[in-house]
Amino acid sequence: MRRSAGQVREPRARYATEPRVLIDSNILIDVLDDDPRWAAWSESRLADFAETGRAVINPIIYAELAAGFASLEQLEAAIGGFMLIREALPWEAAFLAIRAYLQYRRRGGSRRSPTPDFYIGAHASLAGHALLTRDPLRYREYFPRLDVIAPESP
Repeated sequence: MRRSAGQVREPRARYATEPRVLIDSNILIDVLDDDPRWAAWSESRLADFAETGRAVINPIIYAELAAGFASLEQLEAAIGGFMLIREALPWEAAFLAIRAYLQYRRRGGSRRSPTPDFYIGAHASLAGHALLTRDPLRYREYFPRLDVIAPESP
């Protein structure tokens, strides 16, 4: 039975074992590239979670980071010191991501395929993680239960 494509039903976390924080790729890129505006903020916030064993990435975040490296070994060397926990994407995240994407398209969004942000938001939401990002708008709009940690004004 098919349901209508109405409001996205964002379920309560199903996989949470302890409070963790999914680290968006923009935070890691700020630190790796020593971004003049954001590196200090991003490094400080990343350290808050990495030092307590709560910083998480997933394969999509890893892929976004990989675009800036010529080899797997270079990427691994660059992020090795961040103490990141690697989590697979839950299968249910694909469903939640596409529901958010369809809502985005109905509201006039122009991208033809789901962006990584929808998968990242869905993963964090389903796992009960907070999300550390510098780009909070889409996450807050399409995943209203998600705890988004972001600078006050980007």
